[in-house]
Amino acid sequence: MSQLITESLRTQDLPDSCLYIVSTPIGNMADITFRAAYVLQHVDGIACEDTRHTLHLLNYLGIQKPLMAIHDHNEVVASQKLLGLISLGQRWAYVSDAGTPGISDPGAKLVNTLIQAGKRVIPIPGVSAISTALSVSGITTIHSEGRFQFLGFLPTKGRDRKALLQKIYTSSLASVFFESPQRIKETLTEIGSALKDETRTILVGRELTKKFETLHYVLSSQMLNWLEDEHILKGEFCIIVEGFRTSSDLSQDSQEVTVNSHHLINLLSQHLGSKQIAEVLSQSGVLSKNQAYQLALELKNSDAKKDSQTLED
Repeated sequence: MSQLITESLRTQDLPDSCLYIVSTPIGNMADITFRAAYVLQHVDGIACEDTRHTLHLLNYLGIQKPLMAIHDHNEVVASQKLLGLISLGQRWAYVSDAGTPGISDPGAKLVNTLIQAGKRVIPIPGVSAISTALSVSGITTIHSEGRFQFLGFLPTKGRDRKALLQKIYTSSLASVFFESPQRIKETLTEIGSALKDETRTILVGRELTKKFETLHYVLSSQMLNWLEDEHILKGEFCIIVEGFRTSSDLSQDSQEVTVNSHHLINLLSQHLGSKQIAEVLSQSGVLSKNQAYQLALELKNSDAKKDSQTLED
């Protein structure tokens, strides 16, 4: 650890009678921040969603602290207990199993209890699956100018599920949500069927930050075909669905994409073949693999014609 970081941490204000909401890694332990580790080291105790899970993180950091479980089933009662300890002047941290507490995780009721009692709550920022996925969202958020709606985990069935899916289909904002491995194929099939006549890009992010992380940019019109391939649909998923666009938006975007794609392909063709160019553009979310390959072939044939005419002249 550099001297500058050490000095910065030493000057960190850690007031008494305070709750620290600490973000933790979503899969890669190396994503823990210096500040998060420092706070966990210097509090009197750590409240957490699952003591076994948090103990694994603390062992990794070499930290030993009293633990208190606060989760969905006991959050109201346990929050009062923690309030009592903080009222005695203690400092406590709260962590969820992964990521930032309060985002599709317990924590909101705990924070509200402390705020209502006049206690200070300090956020210690860090990793979130939402910001991780959005940082590589590409075309899925370009048309909404970075604006998005976060829907958490979709309901498993019923009117609530239909309402949120309809919100995805009709909103001009990009939609971000989480899905479990047990329901990911069903959900993507449902979305692909509803949007099969559109050309929206869907980012399927799997096991973000982990060893087997994968990112796929799939056009909604090709989602059903994509699901027929042997893709690994195990692990935790974060999905981003591009927002709804009007026909005039699509027409203008199509012209811009074509012009930009021509330029990119001309540059890439100096070093790569048509198949490799298609792979690069599809991975970046600019075009589907088939579209990119077809465009690369057309430009290649066009250039060959020009060269042939030049020789004849």
